[in-house]
Amino acid sequence: MNYWCELAWLPPGEVVAGVLVTVADSRIAEIAPGIAGPPAGAVRLAGLTLPGLANAHSHAFHRALRGVTQREKGSFWTWREQMYGVAGTLTPDSHRRLATAVFAEMALAGITCVGEFHYLHHTPGGRPYDDPNTMGHVLVQAAREAGLRIALLDACYLTGGIGVPLTGAQLRFGDGDSERWAVRVEKLLDTYRGEHDVEIGVALHSVRAVPAEQMPLVGAFSHHHAVPLHVHVSEQRSENAACVEVYAASPVQLLNEHGILGPRTTAVHAVHLSDVDIALLGQSRTHVCVCPTTERDLADGLGPARALFDAGSPITLGSDSQAVVDLFEEARGIELNERLVTEQRGHWTAAELLQAATTAGHASLGFPDAGMLVPGAWADLVSVRLNSVRTAGASRGDVVEMTVFAATAADVHSVVSGGRRVVEEGRHLLGDVGEALGAVIAEVRGDHI
Repeated sequence: MNYWCELAWLPPGEVVAGVLVTVADSRIAEIAPGIAGPPAGAVRLAGLTLPGLANAHSHAFHRALRGVTQREKGSFWTWREQMYGVAGTLTPDSHRRLATAVFAEMALAGITCVGEFHYLHHTPGGRPYDDPNTMGHVLVQAAREAGLRIALLDACYLTGGIGVPLTGAQLRFGDGDSERWAVRVEKLLDTYRGEHDVEIGVALHSVRAVPAEQMPLVGAFSHHHAVPLHVHVSEQRSENAACVEVYAASPVQLLNEHGILGPRTTAVHAVHLSDVDIALLGQSRTHVCVCPTTERDLADGLGPARALFDAGSPITLGSDSQAVVDLFEEARGIELNERLVTEQRGHWTAAELLQAATTAGHASLGFPDAGMLVPGAWADLVSVRLNSVRTAGASRGDVVEMTVFAATAADVHSVVSGGRRVVEEGRHLLGDVGEALGAVIAEVRGDHI
């Protein structure tokens, strides 16, 4: 299949007109710039075509909370109780249908790969399913139906707080200890070994949920299998305070002491950091995933993203709680948040923010050969309208800035993911995604939140 791009963003960050992209199976076979018009048989992609976007941190089932959690003031902790209400209701079937619709919403927003931070493992009460990885399998199935690649980040989740046992809906998350978690995840790895659209990674939920003595096995598992390792870090000040009280170390320092940091690792949020924490993350080349819309929604605070980047940490983006599914919004949120804190503009270039949404994000999920329009890379093409009320007036010289700072997910009109066209003229191949979301969300909410 051939696609002719009116404009395309090509390495090392140049907007080029008239680019013909030849796709063979799931890969880009050839890039030919300077083609005056679409050759016979080529699909015309209007506007600006970007590489596929990578959503590096997602909890798909949190989409059922959108709107409901805005009804009262509350806090991160009251929001968490509402999240447990949904977590307690999901079955493998409803989880699959909800995740399929959420992943289709992501595809409509130009996302071609998702990092699903997965901890909803077992039946209510904590008993494993006959296949203990049933809930993981439905997430892989959902991603494939929606047309996304997936890094399934299976989370070790053992305690409800430092020294606090799991209770209620949390019982679904736990395997008892890291050894039993590793046995289960080993089976998951065996199931998908050699399947190129699925990466089985691991996660250490947080210092709240994994005791220090259990951490090294999670890190060793990641190193042994050469898979990504993601971890929530310093999202709330109270998390830091509890960690210091018990371990006499910050969460970043504790993770460093137990061999968790490194270039395969992604620290999610990383909001409340000291200068020492920033140096440890940067020197270890640990990725940092920033989720501005969730961090605003939950009043987490603003993290030092630029300082982390300058220290050596690649920055990635995530939709996290699905308060909004729009990586353009996440990208510009990094810069706009910095402006509010410093009262200065211009901390990030639009190209740097697009790199966070593309190349860096894919690499953090175990797909280093995605997120760029070059021969041999995954054939992910995301085309953005330049004639909407948000993007009209863009010139070739400022089209990247217009896209990052003004476009929204609604401006994505075509998505090719792994050589498969999953969005055409703004419509997903599965049909009415909004209707599907509404139906399954009404079912899983019930009277529980």
